[in-house]
Amino acid sequence: MSKKLLTILAFIITLNLASIAQKKDLTIGDVSYNLYVKAYQKNPAMLQWRGSTDKLTYVKSSSIFEVDAKGKSQELVPISELRDALEKAGFEKLAYIPNYSWINDNEIFVDNGNMIFVYNVEKKNIVKSQKLNEKAENHDFNFDYSQIAYTVDNNLFFVNKEGKEIQITNETDLGIVNGKVVHRNEFGIEKGIFWSPKGNAIAFYRMDETMVSNYPLVDITTRIAETENIKYPMAGMKSHQVTVGVYNVQQNKTIFLKTGEPVEQYLTNIAWSPDEKFIFIAVLNREQNHMKLNQYNAENGEFVKTLFEEKHEKYVEPMHPMLFVKNNNNQFIWQSQRDGFNHLYLYNIDGTLVKQLTKGQFVVISLLGFDEKVQQIYFAHTDEKRQIETHISSVNLSTGRVIPQTNTPGTHSGILNAKGSYIIDDFSSLDVFREINVVNTSTQKVSQSLIPCENVFDEHKIQKPEIFTIKAADNKTDLYCSMVKPNDFDASKKYPVIVYVYGGPHAQMINDTWLGGLSYWDYYMAQKGYIVMTVDNRGSANRGFEFENVIHRNIGVNEMADQMKGIDYLKSQAYVDMERIGVHGWSYGGFMTTSLMVNYPEIFKVGVAGGPVIDWKYYEIMYGERYMDMPDENPEGYKNNCLVNRAKDLKGKLMLVHGAIDNTVVWQHSLAFIQKCIEEGVQVDYFVYPRAEHNVRGPHRTHLMEKVTEYFDDYLMK
Repeated sequence: MSKKLLTILAFIITLNLASIAQKKDLTIGDVSYNLYVKAYQKNPAMLQWRGSTDKLTYVKSSSIFEVDAKGKSQELVPISELRDALEKAGFEKLAYIPNYSWINDNEIFVDNGNMIFVYNVEKKNIVKSQKLNEKAENHDFNFDYSQIAYTVDNNLFFVNKEGKEIQITNETDLGIVNGKVVHRNEFGIEKGIFWSPKGNAIAFYRMDETMVSNYPLVDITTRIAETENIKYPMAGMKSHQVTVGVYNVQQNKTIFLKTGEPVEQYLTNIAWSPDEKFIFIAVLNREQNHMKLNQYNAENGEFVKTLFEEKHEKYVEPMHPMLFVKNNNNQFIWQSQRDGFNHLYLYNIDGTLVKQLTKGQFVVISLLGFDEKVQQIYFAHTDEKRQIETHISSVNLSTGRVIPQTNTPGTHSGILNAKGSYIIDDFSSLDVFREINVVNTSTQKVSQSLIPCENVFDEHKIQKPEIFTIKAADNKTDLYCSMVKPNDFDASKKYPVIVYVYGGPHAQMINDTWLGGLSYWDYYMAQKGYIVMTVDNRGSANRGFEFENVIHRNIGVNEMADQMKGIDYLKSQAYVDMERIGVHGWSYGGFMTTSLMVNYPEIFKVGVAGGPVIDWKYYEIMYGERYMDMPDENPEGYKNNCLVNRAKDLKGKLMLVHGAIDNTVVWQHSLAFIQKCIEEGVQVDYFVYPRAEHNVRGPHRTHLMEKVTEYFDDYLMK
């Protein structure tokens, strides 16, 4: 090798080392708050297509920008323009661009809390505006945004096309709630108001909670602390009762669907027929093992028929409403896990199955829509061979032919345009921070990086995660694992390890995105000299029904067995200090953290359990009974995973953290464990956030992560 080439190589190496040296260390403020804010400010948000055009819009730096499929970009609506228009209309100025939606090619609808308005981007004026009741919540708009329904306290209201507020319900008992989420957000329920397709009627949930026990939360902000009662139905106890009302806008009349007995059932996944004559509901029994897709007359509330039923010995979990085929009142798409994976099924309106549209060992995650000729439906799904990837495909409704629309390894989320000719592909992978691409659905040709994205981690020292697989405790199932090592990792040294765990249903911790789906805090701890490891055990999401339902009636057992296979892997690595193994998790992860600490005290020396489920009989009905049945039906299961009974087995250093007004995992859980530790003479640490709910957010988040970090530094690092 020539001296000149050696000189050049030495210069390049010197530059690289200098570049690394100039990068900043992460701070606790960065990983708990600052980087999230910075990523939002410097990257596109609110991506959507401009009406029926092939131009997409996004918000960045307090302006709405537009870019066409060829990459030509322009600033469309600066915030100063919106402020001027609002000031002329007599409204307060905007501090930032709020959520907006395109009504047509030139008009956007803006929902800014209690102020809503329509703005014409060509004429640069406010077309329509409306001030809502100061207490209005749960806004829901009809198809053309000309009418809005919302709740005030426990009643339902709407504003008609003339701008007049009309009260739909008039309940005086606060135990009866209209127009809000029911069944504690389970079964895919995200709202309680459902406009009919043409805006002539509103279906809404009515929830009677009067029979549910009051549960006290304590408000310590008053001089004498006050009780804030919530309705919290615990496993095996009385549940609330739900009905569905239908309000006719023209007739100013409400009827209720005759959903029948028993009253303790789950009314899920509400859908209107395109002609507004019928409403369809996935009705699930309280045992959650028998679902009926029922049809009701929207005019008189009469039950029409059951289209089909689904049963399973463990549980059935409907998560998505039926989707009528575009421009076709006679066929719809249904999503089901009946063959072991969530797939798409094409049905006739009479309930006869036409065909299963998708098949294979992958999970359909979401539907994007149809093409213009209604030949294809587009959907996002996990990769069949590598389940930590998400891709977009289309399937032909007639032939069943599936066409992959994305193929680059990583995670793709998509927005289909009105014609079905282009997809906004929001892409990330272990190697790519973020790219906004556009896919031509006919050719699958990709226009790359149409909108610039800024990697906010470039100026920080970040070690790329390692993602690999190990065998589960059944010795046949592959489990995905991630590991983040210190920036200055030296294989000849010994390092402490923090196992970050969740482990429960509806969550997949590891994916092929930038940073591997892990939290920023994981990288902060790696920077401090820890190895951070995560295992997505059986029981977690996106691997199919059998993978997830192994927890049924015996929560914690298989999950812990799989986590211990991760420990076996650590034992095989010479650089791991097996005398310094810690564990941390929140919610289900708090349950797992505490479980691992008391079941494997010889392994786990330090743990931090946030918002932990300690005794599943204290948990709510909908989630708890799905996985555990009722306490009197499964006494051994409830006994086996009650961590109060295991307090005496705690040997290491454990800190429990809880929000005192947690309405998801109520405070009683961790308090019961603390009380038992006192009775058993076992030392345990505890920290409470007096005004935090289930997740500690906002400025308190930095305080929380400082507390967690200090605990590991004090007892695991030394």
